[in-house]
Amino acid sequence: MTNEKPLILIVDDDLALRELLQRYLGEQGFDTMAVADGAAMKKWLADHQPDLVVMDLMLPGEDGLSLTRHLQATTSLPVLILSAKGEDIDRIVGLEIGADDYLAKPFNPRELVARIRAILRRKAAQDAPEEQLEDSNIHRFGPYVLNLNNFTLHRKGEEVALTSGEINLLALLVQHPNHVLTRDQLIDLLKGYDRSPFDRSIDVRITRLRHKIEADPKHPRYIRTIWGKGYLFSPGDST
Repeated sequence: MTNEKPLILIVDDDLALRELLQRYLGEQGFDTMAVADGAAMKKWLADHQPDLVVMDLMLPGEDGLSLTRHLQATTSLPVLILSAKGEDIDRIVGLEIGADDYLAKPFNPRELVARIRAILRRKAAQDAPEEQLEDSNIHRFGPYVLNLNNFTLHRKGEEVALTSGEINLLALLVQHPNHVLTRDQLIDLLKGYDRSPFDRSIDVRITRLRHKIEADPKHPRYIRTIWGKGYLFSPGDST
């Protein structure tokens, strides 16, 4: 992101909602572009670079989940899924394929703006230049180096590809070593907004993190489950 207004791409086939979101986000200091389907999205992205994509799930032609997979495979754009499907399974699938957040319709526009801004702040931290780094925000565990200035994780010099949701969760765990955090604590610290008591997004992110950083995800060394309590990050010795 630059000092210009953040540019948000809205992909939704509901014309009234597209116009509402463009008007409201414009009032909140964003530039916007809105398209009705995946074909229009891909055509527009060929010549433009937004800062974030707000993606509806139920679209004509290629659906939102498929389009999100495409964006994750071909770009580094953060994606916020917006859908009338509010069941946990839809939320989990969206997060599993790499979406940064998920908001069910109907929603409060202020909450949408808050989530967009939170994602953009994390993205800005990830993109911070090297000269801004401070050793106090460098955390080492095993062969990994987690940099909380630009929110990147490296393993023996090679960057580990993590979504902003995954890196944010890892950062929180690393900052509370050898301390059990309940699911509710993690959700509250990460999101800071109302959510369902049955929200399983943390479990999804924990599973994905383990597959990316653990030698044996079924027997994790770093992110341990403390049954009946929560999760514990055990840094061990750095190597």
